[in-house]
Amino acid sequence: MAAQRHYEDLARQLSAIGAVKRGLGRGLPHDCPGGSAAVLILLDRHGEMRMSRLAELLAVDMSVTSRHVAHVAEKEWILREPDPADKRSRILRLTPAGQTKVNELSELSIRTLTHYLHDWSDDEVVQLSTLLARLRDSFGDCRAASARLPFEETTRTPA
Repeated sequence: MAAQRHYEDLARQLSAIGAVKRGLGRGLPHDCPGGSAAVLILLDRHGEMRMSRLAELLAVDMSVTSRHVAHVAEKEWILREPDPADKRSRILRLTPAGQTKVNELSELSIRTLTHYLHDWSDDEVVQLSTLLARLRDSFGDCRAASARLPFEETTRTPA
C-alpha cells in the first residue's frame, strides 16, 4: 500500500482533472455540448438502450438525461422508438447523422489530445491510459449501494 503522502498527492492531481475535462470541452463543436456528446458516445459504445440505462451510465438524474436526449433527438442524431417489451419506455439509438457526429467528436478529441500531449512519448500515453483504466476499474460501479466506503455512514436522517 502506498504511503499517505502519495495518496495526498494523487488527490490533488485528481482534483485538477476538471481543468483537463474543461480543456477537452472547449474543443467541442458549438452545436454539441458536453452532455450531448456523452449521450452520443455512450450510444456508440454500448449500442441502443433505454433512457434509464443511459442515465445510469451518465451517472446523472433522469431529468438531466432527458434534456440531453431531447437536444440530440432535435438534431436528429438519435431516434427514440417505443420499446417492444414495454411500450411506455423508449429505446434510444444512433442515426447515421449521429454516427457521423460521433466520428467528428472522436477526431476532435484526438486532435486536442495530440495538441496538448505533443511532447509525450507513445509509452507515456499508453502508460497514462493504462493507469487511468486501472483507476476506473478499482472504483467499480460507484453508483451501486455495495460501493459504500467502509468508513461511510450507512444510515441517513430523513429530510
